[in-house]
This record gives sequence, structure tokens and C-alpha cells, in this order.
Amino acid sequence: MATYRIPAGRHHDLDAARQAVSTGLDVDDSAELLHRDWMRLEAARGNRSGLHTAITRVQQTNRALDCSPETATTDVINKLLSRPGTAVRMQFRKRVSAIG
Repeated sequence: MATYRIPAGRHHDLDAARQAVSTGLDVDDSAELLHRDWMRLEAARGNRSGLHTAITRVQQTNRALDCSPETATTDVINKLLSRPGTAVRMQFRKRVSAIG
């Protein structure tokens, strides 16, 4: 649902997407697919602080579970942080590298 609501188009509804992601993470906070949707959602909203919060949360979850992030999660993080305007980009990339 969240992925369906994030892209621009007829069904573009970032508030509904945020609610879907929030509900999903309440049920399973280890679901990296939902974390990736959350990151994309915050990027689509132009909310850099929210993007960093989402990245930090998935990293904390993986640390607590003592596991590495999925390749898709690392790819999304790198893609979103490589966009212009990210002052702390390298700090988060270092964290991702340290986990992986």
C-alpha cells in the first residue's frame, strides 16, 4: 500500500502512505521492506530529518537483531543520501558500511 501511494500519479497520497508504513512497523518493526518504504516516503516529502530518522531506526533494529541490512536497504540508503542537499551524508554511509 505504501509503495503504491508514494509515486507521483493518480493515487499519490503521502499521508496514506505514511499511515500504512506506520501501521506495518507497529506490527513488525524488523520488516526492512517497510523501512525502505519509510525512507522513500520521507525523501518524497523532502523531509531530510525524517529520512535520517528512518535510516537510524533500521540501523538500530538491525543492530538489536545482530544482523546486516539487506542489500536492497543499503542500496536505497545510498541512493537517497546521494541526492544533493544532504549535509551529513557521509556519517550515515559510514554507519551503513560498519553494519554491513
